Amino acid sequence: MPGWEIAIVVEVKLEKLGASHAPLTKLVAAALRERILNGEFRPGERLVEAKLSEELGVSRMPVREALRVLAAEGVVTIEPRRGAAVTIHDDDQIREIVEVRATLEGLNAKLAAKRRDPQRLARLQQVLAAGVKVADGAELAKLHQDNENFHDALASAADNSVLRELVRSLRERTALIFAPHSKKRARENWEEHAAIVRAVVAGDADLAALLASRHVYSAAQALPQSGAVEQDAGAAKRKRAGQRRTGT
Repeated sequence: MPGWEIAIVVEVKLEKLGASHAPLTKLVAAALRERILNGEFRPGERLVEAKLSEELGVSRMPVREALRVLAAEGVVTIEPRRGAAVTIHDDDQIREIVEVRATLEGLNAKLAAKRRDPQRLARLQQVLAAGVKVADGAELAKLHQDNENFHDALASAADNSVLRELVRSLRERTALIFAPHSKKRARENWEEHAAIVRAVVAGDADLAALLASRHVYSAAQALPQSGAVEQDAGAAKRKRAGQRRTGT
């Protein structure tokens, strides 16, 4: 009304996910995914619905649905009568996932270098600059998010929606495998990202593909596993050396 002064103060404090109006399944899945990738829940550790629902302030239904989402991503394994647990990957599974992701990440970079959309390349360079700036001192969750942003930007530059969804699914699977080693490889990861971007911007599709594929194998080499992935990474290095000598 005229002459009245009305002051409205709104204070929002989210302590329990159940207090939010956003889709609970998505919120719960994001919260659990972050805790898993941060190492709060270790591979093989059981994820008890009742306990999680109490901690997050939600009913058991969105927790159950979130666990199914994470199971589809390969982060969680659900077994009859045993319930859900953080996924454990053996050496053969890691090798298979890495081989496929390395191949598809290479295709992503190759297409990005061929298409070279100015706006999408500008976005890729922005994400790269932001990631490089904080790589050394960032927390694990931040490193994971920045890495996601980079690979999403690269996939956007490739402009292939089918490939983008396939690579995102594989990246979700490898996140659980690579996450424990992200901090010690942070600087190296972003140096490799920078090399990929340089090749993409230059339009060198073959080199971009090689570097993107090698980037995945290099991350895998930090893992305590069998030599299969290391041998493939070595082959990539030898191929790159050959290209330098021949100028291809």
